[in-house]
Amino acid sequence: MESVIETSSAEHTERKPRIGLAWQILIGLVVGIAVGVVLNRFPQMRDSVITGFLQPAGDIFIRLIKMVVVPIVFTSMVAGIAGVGDGRSLGRIGLKTLVYFEVVTTIAIVLGLVLGNVLQPGVGTDMSQLGHTDISHLQQATQTQGHHGFMSLLLNIIPDNIIASMGRGDLLPVIFFSVLFGLGLQSVPAEYRKPLLATLKGIGDAMFKVTGMVMRYAPFGVCALIAVTVANFGFGSLLPLVKLVAVTYLAIVLFAVFVLGVTARLFGFRIFTLLKVIKDELIIAFSTCSSATVLPQLMKKMEDFGVPKSITTFVVPTGYTFNLDGASIYLGIGTLFVAQLYGVHLGVQEQIVLILTMVVTSKGAAGVPGFMFVILLTTLASAGLPLEGLAFIAGVDRIMDMGRTALNVVGNALAPLVIAKWEGQYDEEKGKAYLASLDA
Repeated sequence: MESVIETSSAEHTERKPRIGLAWQILIGLVVGIAVGVVLNRFPQMRDSVITGFLQPAGDIFIRLIKMVVVPIVFTSMVAGIAGVGDGRSLGRIGLKTLVYFEVVTTIAIVLGLVLGNVLQPGVGTDMSQLGHTDISHLQQATQTQGHHGFMSLLLNIIPDNIIASMGRGDLLPVIFFSVLFGLGLQSVPAEYRKPLLATLKGIGDAMFKVTGMVMRYAPFGVCALIAVTVANFGFGSLLPLVKLVAVTYLAIVLFAVFVLGVTARLFGFRIFTLLKVIKDELIIAFSTCSSATVLPQLMKKMEDFGVPKSITTFVVPTGYTFNLDGASIYLGIGTLFVAQLYGVHLGVQEQIVLILTMVVTSKGAAGVPGFMFVILLTTLASAGLPLEGLAFIAGVDRIMDMGRTALNVVGNALAPLVIAKWEGQYDEEKGKAYLASLDA
């Protein structure tokens, strides 16, 4: 009798239709684009639908993800450092991570400048055809940030109130505090350390379960956010700036395939295999323009892919501040676009100074929509270029932000694999088993 029930249950399970998360999100993306196109053609109802339903529905998804990011980063990093690491190995991993991030992002900045010089996206653009957006609020935000130099960045790493930093979702101070807390916990007697580590691990595991619950809402959040984007700008506003958008996406594809692709091969990985592993996260990041929305899933997948927890929990969150490849590429292209738009010639010497400036400014971008726009304003101001030029492209910045964010995610997925291989800690068998489970 039991076997009959088990057989019936198995058949019922097999007959039960199931659509994967990637397909659900893709369907939400398509539906959102369709809704956005319709709303763009009916402006009389667009604003009410966006403010009354779509924008709140999208913001719910962003807030749900932000809700789990800080607890996951804190508990995972502390447990990883105090449980399996030591100060010497952490210092070595940290140094290799920062060196890798610096090299890769500098290449991204140079690539953006090279393509901007060769393809010249701002040359021949008719400024009279461009929409104009008020950027006074962004200029004020830039001024309130003060000087965005190395010492300012260093100062922002150290929190004066860790609870306040956690409340704001500032990952860099959280990472700094987590490292110190984890190292301090190592020296605590075992009878006190082990129960606390077990508690932190339990909280971390529970938060990953919560993330799974949140991701069930992802298709609806993606649908709402992409609908707002399409409804607001429309495809018509893209035409005068199609060259800028095309150059940006060309740079993103070239960097992903050649720079990250070659890097992956040097360390024994394939970039297209990695893209297959993180396809769900790429769709979400592309749709929401927020890399923070996929941080918990990215950490979990890289650990499943064979990267030790002690490396994943340090490298991935740190990459969200120091390894923004898409943002770095766009700094060069966007700066040259504004210069070319106003006919300002930037020679080799000026562009070398720009590279040095961007190396610092690119490290201040947060994994949230629109913040890169403020960083670009800071870069334009340091180069003495008209800030008003950025207002012309503000309307389509989100279109380029989608590609930039997706590239940021790819770069931060590859980074822990590279560091794990560099450290000789990558689990080949676990990685192969995970890939096999994806094909099953």
